[in-house]
Amino acid sequence: MNFKKMSATLFAFVSTLVLFAVPAFAADGGALVSVDSSKGLIALAIGLGLGLAAAGGGMGQGKAAAAALEGIGRNPGAADKIFTPLLLSLALIESLVIYSLVISFMLLGKL
Repeated sequence: MNFKKMSATLFAFVSTLVLFAVPAFAADGGALVSVDSSKGLIALAIGLGLGLAAAGGGMGQGKAAAAALEGIGRNPGAADKIFTPLLLSLALIESLVIYSLVISFMLLGKL
């Protein structure tokens, strides 16, 4: 499955989820409920932001590891020269996901 098909599928899934989530959890007409919509939007931002960051980070780490392993497979003598930049790139990719986690915790404090 290529990246365009996967991103189109993910976009369709998220769009469907956003369109049908609100009516599914709506209150019936008899109940008067006062709900602060900003809290719901913050919760949605936490879930979508962290999920997209984890998915993007996972895809990026997968591509980086695949390229490094392919390079080591083609030239096993270069394994020690490839390993250090691979670890550095994986750490930098993962740091973006960790930043998203920190922002999610900050937003969680506003709920």
